[in-house]
Amino acid sequence: MKKLTTAAALSLGLGLIFVAPARAQLGVKGGANVAILDGRSGQNASYQTGFHVGAFYEFRLNGPLSIQPEIQYSLQGGGLRSAVVDYQTKLHYVAVPVLARLSLGPVFAEAGPQFGVLVSANEQGKVQLTQANGTTPPTYGPVDQSASSNFKGTDFALVGGLGLNLGEHLRLGGRLVASLNDINNVQNLSGVNDPRLQNRVFQFYAAVQL
Repeated sequence: MKKLTTAAALSLGLGLIFVAPARAQLGVKGGANVAILDGRSGQNASYQTGFHVGAFYEFRLNGPLSIQPEIQYSLQGGGLRSAVVDYQTKLHYVAVPVLARLSLGPVFAEAGPQFGVLVSANEQGKVQLTQANGTTPPTYGPVDQSASSNFKGTDFALVGGLGLNLGEHLRLGGRLVASLNDINNVQNLSGVNDPRLQNRVFQFYAAVQL
């Protein structure tokens, strides 16, 4: 089912990008992600760095307004630390944002929805194996495992950002991508498996219009 959903998202993104009117312009983009998993209780969440790469098509409307569908591969997730765990969670998404862009001279603002499909998830770090007993400290063991079943296969988010046009073909920008839905697939638990969990991602990118 996840493969079918991924294929549908890819088809939608490619269709939006390549089936476009003559006033549209193709481009490629990529950059850094600074991501966190927000919503866990009883843990210290921390940011981790990732990346995103993709393509876009800017369809220019009248005046300073344009519509920009994209398709991108995005590595997200975050660090989680508590009394019993200390690991990094890496979430790999295929994301399709569809943004409205408003240009005011060299400066532009962009906002819109994003649909993401989870391709894979991994947890790497350490977990507590035994508790402290008298003078004996707790012991920890490594964990490096697939965690795809712990997260829902889709993610809906809102995107907002600002950027700068550097000539006709190059632009620099920054965005915040904020999930609207709970992506944790573990239900009726608390603490480490708190059922509320959302992606928060700061993206910094360079884009080239072809």
